[in-house]
Amino acid sequence: MITHPSFTVEPWSLRETELNLDVLAQSESVFALSNGHIGWRGNLDEGEPHGLPGAYLNGVHERHPLPYAEAGFGYPESGQTLINVTDGKVIRLLVDDHPCDLRYGRLLDHERVLDFRSGVLGRTARWTSPGGRTVRIASRRLVSFTQRAVAAIVYEVEPVDGPVTVAVQSELIANEQLPLLTGDPRVAAATESPLVPEEHFAQETRLRLVHRTDRSGLRVGAAADHLVDGPGSTRWTAQSEPDYSRLTVTADLVPGQRLRLVKFVAYGWSGERSLPAVHDQVDGAVAGAVSTGWDGLLAAQRAYLDDFWARADVEVEGDAQIQQAVRFALFHVLQAAARGENRAIPAKGLTGTGYDGHSFWDTESYVLPVLTFTAPEAVASALRWRHRTLPAARERARQLGLSGATFPWRTIDGAECSAYWPAGTAAFHVNADVAMAVVRYVAVTADEGFERDEGLELLVETARLWRSLGHHDTEGVFHIDGVTGPDEYSALSRDNLYTNVMARQNLIAAADASVRHPDRAAELGVDEEEAAAWRDAAARMAVPYNASLGVHEQSAGFTTLRRWDFEGTPADGYPLLLHYPYFDLYRKQVVKQADLVLAMMECPGAFTEEQKARNFAYYEALTVRDSSLSASCQAVLAAETGHLRLAYAYLGEAALMDLDDLEHNTRDGLHIASLAGTWIALVAGFGGMRRYQGEEGHPGRLAFVPRLPETLSRIAFTVLVRGRRLRVDVGRTNVRYALAEGEPLVVLHHGEPVTLTAGTPVNRPMPPAPARPEPQQPPGRRPIGLPTGEGAWAGPPEQGPPS
Repeated sequence: MITHPSFTVEPWSLRETELNLDVLAQSESVFALSNGHIGWRGNLDEGEPHGLPGAYLNGVHERHPLPYAEAGFGYPESGQTLINVTDGKVIRLLVDDHPCDLRYGRLLDHERVLDFRSGVLGRTARWTSPGGRTVRIASRRLVSFTQRAVAAIVYEVEPVDGPVTVAVQSELIANEQLPLLTGDPRVAAATESPLVPEEHFAQETRLRLVHRTDRSGLRVGAAADHLVDGPGSTRWTAQSEPDYSRLTVTADLVPGQRLRLVKFVAYGWSGERSLPAVHDQVDGAVAGAVSTGWDGLLAAQRAYLDDFWARADVEVEGDAQIQQAVRFALFHVLQAAARGENRAIPAKGLTGTGYDGHSFWDTESYVLPVLTFTAPEAVASALRWRHRTLPAARERARQLGLSGATFPWRTIDGAECSAYWPAGTAAFHVNADVAMAVVRYVAVTADEGFERDEGLELLVETARLWRSLGHHDTEGVFHIDGVTGPDEYSALSRDNLYTNVMARQNLIAAADASVRHPDRAAELGVDEEEAAAWRDAAARMAVPYNASLGVHEQSAGFTTLRRWDFEGTPADGYPLLLHYPYFDLYRKQVVKQADLVLAMMECPGAFTEEQKARNFAYYEALTVRDSSLSASCQAVLAAETGHLRLAYAYLGEAALMDLDDLEHNTRDGLHIASLAGTWIALVAGFGGMRRYQGEEGHPGRLAFVPRLPETLSRIAFTVLVRGRRLRVDVGRTNVRYALAEGEPLVVLHHGEPVTLTAGTPVNRPMPPAPARPEPQQPPGRRPIGLPTGEGAWAGPPEQGPPS
């Protein structure tokens, strides 16, 4: 993995058996720890060597001006960039005055293990210094799920071959020097020394730094305390300056002795609280951590994850690499969201600064579906963040001359910060994605309080946006013009099908929810006339279709455009956005990522089975997958239309996006949506799970059309639905449904209603998949592993897949 054999395949952990500096930055991303509030990249304890040092707090960013060659009304004035806050991970080591830098001396062995069940990153190493002394180093670190503001490290050093004098320097350090960035637009903008010092402190074993950001005006505090265990020679001193606070521990050790340091770190930030308040906040949090102790934090971490895995684990038989990958994916999706608590979920989580730490529509369309069925409390939190940003979204809509709310294409604090209009503001579908997430969450959880208090307002304001953005033509058809769908190689289109069918569901959902909560709807100014206008627009929504080809159009007229010259595009010409002008992309039939295919996954009732098959085959030949978002939904529709070998290949691509560094940019952070797509490809693809929408009064009903590829012998998963735990066990010839607890539940199995009662599993046979000719991809863009012939995942090739 990460194109290097030092990463092993294990069911419950990610293990690196030797240190390879060539993939150091990538390994820092995959070994990152987070709880949705704090993020620590998997940097080495000693600080250097590093690829990209990183300690992040969700929401802490700096603003920077967005330069334009020509100004334009409505252009965002400033961008936002996630910044590296005070780094509390650093514990430098000197052995007889030689800094422990693994680029020097001799590294005898080195191993790191990320344990998905304990939430701990462990490390062991033996290193011989340039002076000839060998020491053994061991460390464990965690970012706590149960104490939101806290992270902790245990660091131990002992001599191997003779007496040594060691010095351990535990630091809080701000404004670390970052590596130079590339010109890739997917990489973060440079923000040099973003933290302005306000307070520094060091006394006994306690450290503290408080800084603020210059433009965004955010105050950031970090505090640390330590427990020191060593021989009688052990001494320590503390010192601080504006950008660092340091505890230095020295000891004379002989073989059989060790120096052990337990470091507790706490973080806090605010855009409003005073310096004393922030400093007291972090002091209090670190005192609580010391009181709990390392063993207490570890036990709480394990208990938290035991509960999560009991409701979220996916078992895969037949492919050990996919089994590891889906657990890796679920662990990192949980880390991205668990304790975000009314903050955004960035596209990279808190694992790196790719995309400037922005949140996109990825959250609502890929990440929240997974969490809705496995950790719904995190979904409510993420949607409350959207609700909190409604004032900014309403202001943006007014600026654009529209009603309701216009949610941003990319943001950290709720303000639009995309400088490119066609792929930014014009991607209005983010509003429908938010609405769909609300509908899904309420349907699956029955959280009526959320629907009344926050959900209805989100549905109403997004519905108002569609009604003002679109218009009825002379024949009464409702059109939405000048928008960009999920496919960013087509822009400013008329009637993007994904946007239209998602908007249609948004309009109907807003009208229905207003009926369920009439008093709250009245508070929001919704009357019968407005709700009727929403229903009318939904009923008359344009859905582009080319009758001569027998396929739906991605947007009106799309199928009449000239086809991209795939045969003439060299292998190193991908991703197209880095090698060809958007002008050329926008006027050709070429698809960056699943768009109409995604619409068929999100709105399955809008298409017949035959339409799905024809549409999938047509757009498969145009889709180049220059986005990590594409493979998982292509896997789902490939499975649904009977192309199980192809679906399996797409599952592998989504699952191993970061573990195999398929896009060659894992160094900048993980692809959280693609990780979520691993679960989607397995559960919605081979498990065939859909939320059944065809019967009013049963909004939470689930339908299953399970099918397995030849390589897999079994998958099993649990989903939470309306307070119940439903276990689905898919074998080669039959499926077992089991309800763990709660009232009876009705599901559909290949269209047949099945009534489930707690404690009484039901088995059903699995019909064969329909036989259809396998669709073709653009030349050179077949998914990795497909050419092997039997659907087996072949691993990464020499030439990487889509970027």
